[in-house]
Amino acid sequence: MGPFFLFLGSNRFNRKGAPFKERFNTYFINVSIIVIYALLIWFIGWQAFLIVQLPIMYLAGAAGIWLFYIQHTFEDSYFENEEEWDYVKAAVEGSSYYKLPKILEWITGSIGYHHVHHLAPRIPNYHLEEAHVSTPPLQKATTITIAESLKSIRFRLYNPEAKSFVSFKEYKALERQRKSEAKMGMGLFCTKLLFHTPGKYKFLKFILS
Repeated sequence: MGPFFLFLGSNRFNRKGAPFKERFNTYFINVSIIVIYALLIWFIGWQAFLIVQLPIMYLAGAAGIWLFYIQHTFEDSYFENEEEWDYVKAAVEGSSYYKLPKILEWITGSIGYHHVHHLAPRIPNYHLEEAHVSTPPLQKATTITIAESLKSIRFRLYNPEAKSFVSFKEYKALERQRKSEAKMGMGLFCTKLLFHTPGKYKFLKFILS
């Protein structure tokens, strides 16, 4: 249901506080979609329209969601709080270069050069590769192949301490480690309490219970 929600739901509304140009573009696209769809239904009928349009919408939406996810969700992706956020680092270190076969690169409009797109959105898709090749610093962006991208499916959470994405399994291991360290810390506290305040055994018994 994700692709349908993306195209028919979230993309049809403006974010809170959006500037006039953004709001106007959203309204214009919404009206255009309604007019075009109405003409197509009038011309070929609603059954034929749904048979053709629904699979296209689903496949295109699924591909778009996958590309967006995979090009921002890799192990060492850049994430920072707003006050420490840096535009260039977010573009180059927070977006990947998704290295695709040429045919897929053409089909996806060279969006694999996502880091270039984020750094300079005005560069047209047919110049993204040229910008990447001719600018050595852009080549330092994380490169992900199709095989490597499949490994990113396991990432579900972001660990702000290690500044990396982790799986649920890794998160559980970290939680076990934290609890173990907390118990060790409590044990050390109790040992110090025992040796330095020998008259307070009732308090020590309460801590250990």
